[in-house]
Amino acid sequence: MISSSHEAMHGIFTHNPAAFAHAFHILDLPFPDPIAVQQVSVDLTETSPVERRADTVLRITTEHDTFLLVVEAQSRTDSTRVAAWSYYVTFLHNKYELPVVLVVVCHDKQTATWASRPLRVTYRDWTSFTLQPLVLGPHNVPAVTDPAEIIDDLPLATLSAITHAREPEIGAILEAIIAAFHRRGHDDETGFYAELIEQGISHTDAAQLWRDKMATDLSFFRSESAQRLRAQGREQGLEQGLEQGLEQGRAEQAAHAVLTVLTGRGIELSTAQRTRLTETTDLDQLDKWLVQALTAARANELFD
Repeated sequence: MISSSHEAMHGIFTHNPAAFAHAFHILDLPFPDPIAVQQVSVDLTETSPVERRADTVLRITTEHDTFLLVVEAQSRTDSTRVAAWSYYVTFLHNKYELPVVLVVVCHDKQTATWASRPLRVTYRDWTSFTLQPLVLGPHNVPAVTDPAEIIDDLPLATLSAITHAREPEIGAILEAIIAAFHRRGHDDETGFYAELIEQGISHTDAAQLWRDKMATDLSFFRSESAQRLRAQGREQGLEQGLEQGLEQGRAEQAAHAVLTVLTGRGIELSTAQRTRLTETTDLDQLDKWLVQALTAARANELFD
C-alpha cells in the first residue's frame, strides 16, 4: 500500500516542478532552466496484463531541448527496483522518443548509496544495459538551516527535511523551517509544504520532533499534531469522548491536507465538493483522495 510518506517524497515535484530549477542549481546539476513543465501519465502499462506505474513523470522543456524526468521515492534498498526503473526509462524513451532522466529521492545514506550505483543488466562480462539514476539524499542535498534561505526556496527546504529525516541535523533543519514559516506567515504555500514535511518524515523518529515543535502554535499549523492536541483538549478525561474527538481531529486534518494540496496545485472545488470533503469522516476515503490530489488534473477526478 502506498503511504503518504512515499507520496510526499515525490509530490514536491508534482506541486511546483518549475520551482526546482533553483534547487537543481544549488545541487550543481547540469540542467538548463525549464521554460515549460508538463505532467506526463505515470501509467506505464502495456497491452500485457502487467500494470506498471512510476511515481511522477514530468516533461521538461528548456531553451535548448526537451526531456522526461522520472521521479521515484525510495525509503529502503530493494533489488526489484532495478528491473522496474530500467523498464520505466526504456519504455518512456521508446514511447516519447525523448531523453529520460531518472531521479531517486532517498530518506537515508544507506539507501542513497545503494541507489547511486549504476544499475546494470549483464550476462557474464557483457553489459547490455546500464542505468545511472540521479539520486537525491542526505549525501548531496544540503541541510538547509538558514530561515532566510528557506523563505527563498521552500521546495529545497522541504526536500532537505525529507532527505535528512534520519540524520543528526534534522532538528536544526526543522527549527529553521518553523522560524521561516513564522516570518513568512501562513499562506497556501507554507501550508502545502508543512503538510508535505509532515507526510514525508512520518515514518521516522523526526516526525514526533516536528509535531512537538509545531504544537506550540496550533492556530498556525493545521497538521495531524495540531488536530490531535485540539481533540485531546476538548475531550480530556472522558475516554469515549476522547476517542471520538481524536477521530474527528484525524478526519479534519486529512480533509485539510487534501484541500491544501488541491489549492496549492491550483485546482478549485465547487461548493458541493468542498462540503463533501469537509463532512467526510471516512479516513480511508480521505487518504485515497489525498493520494489522488497529488496528480489529479481536475477536482472531478476525485469526486466523480
